[in-house]
Amino acid sequence: MQEERAHWTSNVGFVLAATGSAIGLGNLWKFPFITWENNGGAFVLVYLLCIAGVGLPIMMAELLIGRKTQKSVVGALKDAVGPAWGYVGAWGVLCGFILLSYYTVIAGWSLYYFARTVGWMAGGLPAGTSLGDLFGAQSANAPLQLTLSLGFSLATVAIVYLGVQRGIERIARLFLPILFGILLLLLVSSFAMSGSGEAIGFIFRPSFSELTPESVLEALGHSFFTLSLGMGAMVTYGSYIARHQSIVKASAMIVLLDTLIALIATVIMFTVIFTAGMQDQVGETGTVGMLFIALPQLFFQEGVVPFGSLLAPLFYVLVALAALTSTISLLEVVTSYVIDEKGIGRHKATFLCGGAVFVFTIFAALSFGSTPGLSTIELFSGKAGWFNTADHFVSNWMLPTGGFAITLAAGWFMTRDATESELVDGTEPGWFRYNVWRIFIRYVAPAAVGAIIISVAFGRDFS
Repeated sequence: MQEERAHWTSNVGFVLAATGSAIGLGNLWKFPFITWENNGGAFVLVYLLCIAGVGLPIMMAELLIGRKTQKSVVGALKDAVGPAWGYVGAWGVLCGFILLSYYTVIAGWSLYYFARTVGWMAGGLPAGTSLGDLFGAQSANAPLQLTLSLGFSLATVAIVYLGVQRGIERIARLFLPILFGILLLLLVSSFAMSGSGEAIGFIFRPSFSELTPESVLEALGHSFFTLSLGMGAMVTYGSYIARHQSIVKASAMIVLLDTLIALIATVIMFTVIFTAGMQDQVGETGTVGMLFIALPQLFFQEGVVPFGSLLAPLFYVLVALAALTSTISLLEVVTSYVIDEKGIGRHKATFLCGGAVFVFTIFAALSFGSTPGLSTIELFSGKAGWFNTADHFVSNWMLPTGGFAITLAAGWFMTRDATESELVDGTEPGWFRYNVWRIFIRYVAPAAVGAIIISVAFGRDFS
């Protein structure tokens, strides 16, 4: 007997859960890094335009497909578009499965650095400590990696096991306000640093002479990737939306909160970097280095961050919460598919899916040591190891192709009446114009995501 489909108890609960899915490590490390590499200012402005013109329309498309069908991504696309579109849904489930398997490893690092920074609170960073060497040692430590990944996996499974209302929504209502509170505390603290004005100017003062075609493409790519689009997460979350809850309002709020958090995180990081005078070293660290090598050192460097020893552990709590709300949504994509398509109860389905994903998490966790095969496999040039291979495949091929298919499904294969009835249902805000959305989902969004796919085919790397 199939379980009755759960629904979010309120629009606030849904917005918090979906925002939690969208907020992740991309907001806290990828966006600040690419903003730095693309000289801020004009890049940020282009990114905001891409969020509004590409991310928001696709977000609405995924949510309307989910709510209309009240099914997870495979069944939703079958019902909304046609039987063959179930393969597109299955592609999304596979994408969520692979992404979760290695994302959990990165999430586990936040636990390690939280514990480390707590230990450094009293005596400070030990003299002679090389955080680059520390990161290399911990990532190559197989037992440690497996323990951290298992801990994060168990937390994710426990929440999804409890279901939509008692698990995902309840945790979102608890954790998202904490996440926002920590972020605002860090932001207020950053205003007391000498580099705050310089950081804000770098981020928000546009200099179009520094904007390149590659920068525009980077902004376009991240505007799509940052919102958990293209893998069925928002279709799945949309299937739990009740009829009286507004898709348009929720989509706008999710996009707004996700973007605001990315900008605030960037202000905080850049303020610390400018205050410490480490501008020349940022490009050398990479995305991982900025979060786990450069920042810990700056938090404990005397005279840089006021109360840095207290704020450092809070920062890694922020990272862990952002990661957890994302891993929950990824596991829910896989679990809801098994529940809907295989008729298995939630509790059993959650354990089966969580266990299956963790098998591949083991592969990813062992990719940084000297494990034969896992650390040396290289299917894509310059991407050695299982972790890097999976990340490259998901970021460059699975997510863009899945998102492109969604734009075609909602813009060209579903009827106008089918999409309009979901968006124009009496709950939409006064500013929303269906015809404008339809133009963007039929022409602008497919062209934009298509440009991402073409650029990948010509060697661009978004991983």
